Amino acid sequence: MTLLTQRQIFLQHIAQTSDFPLALEIEQAEGIYLYGTNGRKYIDLISGIGVSNVGHRHPNVVNAIKDQVDKYMHLMVYGEYVQTPQVALAAALVESLVPSADLETSVQKPLDNVYFTNSGTEAVEGAMKLAKRFTGRQEIISCFNAYHGATQGALSLSGSENFKRNFRPLLPQITQIRHGNFEDISLISEKTAAVIIEVIAGEAGVRVPDKNYFRALRKQCDLTGTLLIIDEIQTGFGRTGTFWAFEQFGFYPDVLLCAKGMGGGMPIGAFIANQTVMSVFKDNPILGHITTFGGHPVSCAASLATFKTIFSENLLEAVEEKAKLFRDLLIHPKIKEIRNQGLMMAVEFEDFGELKPIIDDAIEQGVITDWFLFCDNSMRIAPPLVISKEEIRFACEVILRAIDQKKG
Repeated sequence: MTLLTQRQIFLQHIAQTSDFPLALEIEQAEGIYLYGTNGRKYIDLISGIGVSNVGHRHPNVVNAIKDQVDKYMHLMVYGEYVQTPQVALAAALVESLVPSADLETSVQKPLDNVYFTNSGTEAVEGAMKLAKRFTGRQEIISCFNAYHGATQGALSLSGSENFKRNFRPLLPQITQIRHGNFEDISLISEKTAAVIIEVIAGEAGVRVPDKNYFRALRKQCDLTGTLLIIDEIQTGFGRTGTFWAFEQFGFYPDVLLCAKGMGGGMPIGAFIANQTVMSVFKDNPILGHITTFGGHPVSCAASLATFKTIFSENLLEAVEEKAKLFRDLLIHPKIKEIRNQGLMMAVEFEDFGELKPIIDDAIEQGVITDWFLFCDNSMRIAPPLVISKEEIRFACEVILRAIDQKKG
């Protein structure tokens, strides 16, 4: 009997999400590098899509995982037992969210109650339920070209009909506005339970709004009694140069969503709100939102180690300087624009037909990049925050070489 290769088993028995998976076979990862079974070494310029902010297998994270595994793993469904990893992580997150005097806040403050989930999508789902239950309203407003997850509730918020049409019917009473557009703020009314919005429009290709946009949005939500849900699933945990991206825009949310870079490589997410808001899950009905594995102690231990590492290694301080180096080096006639907020970057080309061969060639040369769901003419660059200047220079050389090797 012929033995199947790992690649063949992957293609036959692992459910596929496209006809052209990268299918890189990785046997080890460390820092910003992935190591293939063929001896190839790759720089991960996308951090596993915004996950490995402190790098792959950071020693602090690995040690925290090992220490927790030696104590206990799953004990009970979420919210029933006092588990030290959950408690310690929640306390750290709340401490990071003490509002400063210059932030535009609402009456729903501070964010002091954390509900842990397994992923960003689950955080979105929990926040949607929370908003409906707290306000007694049904309408939720999201943005065109936004991505908040792929479950049916989160998909209902998606800004692309292409991703939604074959899964309808989805949730009713979803209204969409243009991210960063001041005129559309008037669509928020007394019928609106919540606005869910990214600080930086990620899958739209890293679109950064006017600094005053969120202040205006905050005021309209206050005027109408609408909860402002901020999705920091991609931007949180230092990606943009501050621990939370909203800190740079002068406002404070009612509900905050995080995941991805939060876990240091382990699956975890959270939605965070004021204790009064969150308390609606306790009755009518009891157990208004439940999860078996949310806040898994091993994931919480990894997340706390990630949190501490970002500050102990001063990773935030270097983000802007490293981003500037990327911008200074990635100069080429075929590059039309570079948009960024910290180390969340989009490098724009003419179209997908021009970009895709560049991405493929860069991977062949050992640098992994990607594109965006709703902006497929832009290259995604979001490296681990631990990337060095020398590694940035090498990665940019590879990208420029890949551009030059693209015919036409």
